[in-house]
Amino acid sequence: MNDQVTKPDEVERRARLATLMQDHRDLDAAIQAMEESGGDQLALSRLKKRKLQLKDEIAEINTALLPDIIA
Repeated sequence: MNDQVTKPDEVERRARLATLMQDHRDLDAAIQAMEESGGDQLALSRLKKRKLQLKDEIAEINTALLPDIIA
């Protein structure tokens, strides 16, 4: 992947990041509600797995957007 992020790419990635973060929050709320109500464990497991996938995608985009800083 290209190390430099162009302006259109950055705008696109930030929009994708916002969408992923909202999805992550929504899943968090759904998981909490399902845990409180004693919902289906298989469905709960799938939601948690999807939440982890979103977290990984969010971290990947954040890494791409943040410049490498050599201390």
